[in-house]
Amino acid sequence: MEALKTLLPIILTGSLAGLVLTVALNSTSGDLLYVLRRPGLLGRSILAVIIIPLIVAGLVVWLLPLDPVVKAGIMLMAVAPVPPLVPGKELGVGARKEFAYGLYAAMALLTVISVPIAFNLASQLFGRDDTVTVGKIAMTVLTGVLIPLALGLLVRRFAPALAVKVAPWLYKLSLLLVVLAFLPILIKVWPAFQSLIGDGTLVAMAVVISLCMAGGHLLGGPDRVDRATLAVASSVRHPGIAAALAGANFEDRRVVAAILLFLLVGLVLGIPYKMWIKRTTKPEPAAAATV
Repeated sequence: MEALKTLLPIILTGSLAGLVLTVALNSTSGDLLYVLRRPGLLGRSILAVIIIPLIVAGLVVWLLPLDPVVKAGIMLMAVAPVPPLVPGKELGVGARKEFAYGLYAAMALLTVISVPIAFNLASQLFGRDDTVTVGKIAMTVLTGVLIPLALGLLVRRFAPALAVKVAPWLYKLSLLLVVLAFLPILIKVWPAFQSLIGDGTLVAMAVVISLCMAGGHLLGGPDRVDRATLAVASSVRHPGIAAALAGANFEDRRVVAAILLFLLVGLVLGIPYKMWIKRTTKPEPAAAATV
């Protein structure tokens, strides 16, 4: 059991890094810099992915009489943007590769600044003294995002045939390991998970996720596929970052359960949205995003 507790974080970290590595193997430096080179698109992306979720989540947990554990879970997920699963989900709705990968790279880099600021601000607003430093988040982003991205770009540049061959298998393996790593965590917190369902918890989470999705859709530009790309990035949050913040600042294990519940609600709500986008979008080349 102790060995499993030691291995799970390593497996989860490695699998998430593998998903990021897959992004780099499938992209070029131009793809990853696509959003950063377009100030208008970058500004709208920051508003949709970082700012709107914080405002929406803050208002919901402030106004509704929710369990403090649920409030913590919602706010922690609002603080933590863009998990490595996002580019794959965006491509699933027909996203342009350069937008999906460029958006992920830009938001991942901004996480170094946005997460400490957002977390510390939320902590003060709700009368807590929790803090997280830029250095701690920077180390997480360095090991989990920047190093895999750099490694993938190097392989793509000097061995493109190998990158094309390895990427699909690496993605499937990493995704499988993510699921296998999360299952024991889910089983462990299942009793707490069940205790949180009710008293408006699911409705509150659904409202936050839906409004985040709507914000991304409205800010995505004139093209429906670009709108869907930003909507997915806005509504899907990073449970790994949220859980790490919870572990460092909350003793109640139910906070992690609330984080996983938020993740599941988001995945469920994303299904009809993606179906609607696919059904109503004409199969034609996507228009370039406005800047």
